[in-house]
Amino acid sequence: MSHLAAAPAWYGLSPFSGESMELPSTKPYLIRAIHQWCCDNGFTPYLAVVVDSRTRVPPEHVRDGQIVLNIGYEATAHLSLSNDGISFQARFGGMAREIAIPVGNVAAIYARENGAGMAFEPELATAGEATGETAAESHSATEEPDPTTPSPSAGRPRLQRVK
Repeated sequence: MSHLAAAPAWYGLSPFSGESMELPSTKPYLIRAIHQWCCDNGFTPYLAVVVDSRTRVPPEHVRDGQIVLNIGYEATAHLSLSNDGISFQARFGGMAREIAIPVGNVAAIYARENGAGMAFEPELATAGEATGETAAESHSATEEPDPTTPSPSAGRPRLQRVK
């Protein structure tokens, strides 16, 4: 016997018109929750991002159209995890850079130390949003703060995409 009740008939309907309302995405809430979980437990939250015309990251750190960012409080300044995007300041090669990422471009958030986290299906920019430049040319992308850190081995835990 299930302890979950069925959703009421009015769930997801506008109280004024009876028309269906689009529910907000759970993605930004899950990103904030996993970020907080990482920080509360002494882990380093990493954000995997698909770079396109909407992202603002240092292009020299973009690899294969993606970038991995340390979004821990120690590595960022003015961190904002909103429903629409993630923004902060981070230092790359000693220079402060402004970073801006639409929530739709987040591919995963996970703990560096153990790989625990969640993967997402990125929502890529449409052809009309493209400017003709490649994402690496037109936008900045950030990577792990220390580029001399060796890349993880093939035995690293992998995340599954949740749709």
